[in-house]
Order: sequence, then C-alpha cells, then structure tokens
Amino acid sequence: MSDNEEQVTFESADAGAAMTYPAQCSALRKNGHVVIKGRPCKIVDMSTSKTGKHGHAKVNLVALDIFTGKKYEDVSPSTHNMDVPNVRRSEYQLVNIDDGFLNLLKKDGDSKDDVKVPEGELGEKIQADFDDGKDLMISILEAMGEETCVSYKEAPQGA
Repeated sequence: MSDNEEQVTFESADAGAAMTYPAQCSALRKNGHVVIKGRPCKIVDMSTSKTGKHGHAKVNLVALDIFTGKKYEDVSPSTHNMDVPNVRRSEYQLVNIDDGFLNLLKKDGDSKDDVKVPEGELGEKIQADFDDGKDLMISILEAMGEETCVSYKEAPQGA
C-alpha cells in the first residue's frame, strides 16, 4: 500500500441479511408477507396473469404495510425472487405506561420500554384497561428492525 492510499476499515454493520429471505413470487400466498418498496407488508390480494407472447407469467400483488397500513402494489414475473420479511410476534406483560411508551416485562425478567403506545382506538383501550387495574399481555410484531403493538389481552389470573 502506498503512502497516498487510505486504508479503508469496515465497521461491523448489520446488512439486514437476517431481516429478510428470498422467495419465488409464485410461492407467495395471500395473508403471507413480502417486502415492497423496502417496507414489510402483508399480502391482501394477489393474482397471476398468463404467460404472454414474450415471456413469464406475472404476479400482481396488493399488500398493506404491517406498521403503517399504507397500501402497496407490485407486479413481478412469477419466476423472480422477492424478499420476504422475517416477522416475529412476541407477548410481554404490561408493567406501566410512561410518557407514551409501554413498559413491558420480558419472560427473562428484563424490562423493555422502547415500544410506543399505539395510536387510535387500540392505544385508548390499552390505556383504559390499564387504568382500571387489569393485568394485560401485549402482543408486539417485529420485522426489519421495527416493532409495534398489534393487540393485547387480559392476562390469565395467576400468571
């Protein structure tokens, strides 16, 4: 290496490899997940067109962003791969609600306090039931480095 060349060092970075996996378009199913325009989405409608004179059958996808609810559409040849997000659902016990964030208790006893109270009716119901002194279990959906509260239920007594 000469004196005028810079040495490039790479910081350890998450390339997102574990966040998605490839799947052939023809293997995708309604109510499954797919990444469209870099967003994790749930497929709400899909149709396949017949092969044309010049090629592949096309898959038309209509999907909703699992975090924002925004609608996305995409068309792709059925033989091409698309990214599918690794989606994980976890349940935590609600300990407190503080400054718009849920204070949750993990199974190992650690606390998790980085999930916002959901907006709208779900957040209002969680707040009301918590204020009534009910023990609540919160379902958190995680995908591609994002997470949100998607539902809750009253914890069984003696849990």
